Amino acid sequence: MTPDTCQVPSAKCQVPSAKCQVSSVRCQVNSEMGRETVVSLYIVPTPVGNLEDITLRALRILKEVDFILAEDTRTTGHLLKHYDIRQKLVSHHQFNEHRSADRIVEQLAAGAVCALVSDAGTPGISDPGYLLVRACLRAGLQVECLPGPTAFVPALVKSGIACDHFIFEGFLPQKKGRQTRLVKLAGEERTMIFYESPHRLARALREMAEHFGADRPASVSRELTKIHEENARGTLEELIARFGDRAVKGEIVIVVAGNG
Repeated sequence: MTPDTCQVPSAKCQVPSAKCQVSSVRCQVNSEMGRETVVSLYIVPTPVGNLEDITLRALRILKEVDFILAEDTRTTGHLLKHYDIRQKLVSHHQFNEHRSADRIVEQLAAGAVCALVSDAGTPGISDPGYLLVRACLRAGLQVECLPGPTAFVPALVKSGIACDHFIFEGFLPQKKGRQTRLVKLAGEERTMIFYESPHRLARALREMAEHFGADRPASVSRELTKIHEENARGTLEELIARFGDRAVKGEIVIVVAGNG
């Protein structure tokens, strides 16, 4: 990429224009130190439902990187096709991330630049990402995380439950440690946020009512930003009555008021 297409503000760049041969996707400026840094890994949030919920910067990065690491290449493929992006997709998910991290770091250390995406939302938030970020940082590689969609934020804000202090629990353990975790959370005073799969929703609500109290205020959000989005609010007992016998679809966000 020529200097004319570089998107680094000229006032901040200390690389002589005649010598600049770094593409914009590789070049970031450390505004505090005033020097160029080369980004190897971009963490790119993707829409949780509505495909319009992606930033212009995210689209540019996805078009310019050498390859894209995807949790499910089929799901990401639909997004890329929608925006006419033809970059190479490489599978990177919870079942292979331990094995693939070192190989990816070797490619990045050799000069490649890649983006990491999940099926929806921000990688690393209840999705693969942490291990690769840690491996890159340990290898001295620069990691850049773009701001963008995360399912729990709109669910929390729309819940009507206090959002000035909260904790994000993600998915509760499916078996071992589940009850122990719920017992520890029973006295938590901050608002609690959980992710849950649709077929375990009723079970989760019943367990929370048992440990937190049936009258604890809560909300259930599903299919966020989609046509059939649903946000239900009430006590845990009321939510059990609403969802106990229903077959629902979509990833679930449960917000529960703290004990206070």
